[in-house]
Amino acid sequence: MKTHKIALIPGDGIGVDVTDAAMEVLAATGVSLEPVRFDWSCETYLQTGRMMPEDGIDTLRAFDAIFLGAVGWPATVPDSVSLHGLLLPIRKAFDQYANIRPHRLLPGVEGPLKASGFDILCIRENTEGEYSGAGGRVHQGRDNEVAVESAIFTRKGVERILRFGFDQARARRGHLTSVTKSNAQKYSMVFWDEVTREIAAEYPDVTVSHMHIDAMAAKMVMAPQDLDVIVASNLFGDILTDLGAAIQGGLGFAASANICPDLSGPSMFEPVHGSAPDIAGKNIANPIAAIWSAAMMLDHLGESDAAKAVLAAIEAVTAQGIGIRPGSHGTAAITAAIVKELQ
Repeated sequence: MKTHKIALIPGDGIGVDVTDAAMEVLAATGVSLEPVRFDWSCETYLQTGRMMPEDGIDTLRAFDAIFLGAVGWPATVPDSVSLHGLLLPIRKAFDQYANIRPHRLLPGVEGPLKASGFDILCIRENTEGEYSGAGGRVHQGRDNEVAVESAIFTRKGVERILRFGFDQARARRGHLTSVTKSNAQKYSMVFWDEVTREIAAEYPDVTVSHMHIDAMAAKMVMAPQDLDVIVASNLFGDILTDLGAAIQGGLGFAASANICPDLSGPSMFEPVHGSAPDIAGKNIANPIAAIWSAAMMLDHLGESDAAKAVLAAIEAVTAQGIGIRPGSHGTAAITAAIVKELQ
């Protein structure tokens, strides 16, 4: 039996609560894991001036996967500092260019829409685009202050995220929707549309649609059951996946994976809810998003049977009405119920 080395970064707030829950569930699968905990967080920043040590990336490189809880404590550290000090550097350093987020209703969960039969996989470009960090500010605090933020789109970056999306669509229901705003952004988004058409020629078995971001937002609300795989840029993917979390019942069910497809570095798995400092440590946080993310990590590590077992246990628990509404069950009760199903 192979042992997988896992870098565990609980982070801030309820990140600690949900990673503890996820690790308890992972222990019940029987998969051999060797977790090493790194307490890198906003507290680390307040003590050292850095979200993680200077050699943090080199430290993480030795692991098979990274499991992250949540990052942020805006009362003491601005989100722009915490995000750019930990999460984004990890994504970029290990070329985790494919952000994967599944959106569907778990059994027993009632979303805000009348639609119930949707199963959407959002693929978000994760390393460039609008979050490239290219830009700056000059004349700060003066009436002629200028702020410039440039979105960077490379042919390599756009081609590879589209190919990844097409491969996912081929393995699912054979439909891909590429999301842009090419009627307004006539350089970067027209370029994205052109590359989509080029790559589509390599996948004649996949049906392709092109939609603008505003139309897609409406589509996800009005007819989510018509969607299969969505591929979008960093910013558009970020927005759409938050909408996807809302229609699937809330951020407590929002799992994600940051994938390095060529395995040149570790991939990272995380729930996409925030750190929720107000409920941290109170046995309130829903751990399902983190546990679902852990299942995605198992699948990535080649432990597909264990991954399916964890997801089946989650579905069995929500079908019983456990964890389907905020405050209905505590973190420990939801975790114990999933462990019981696994056993």
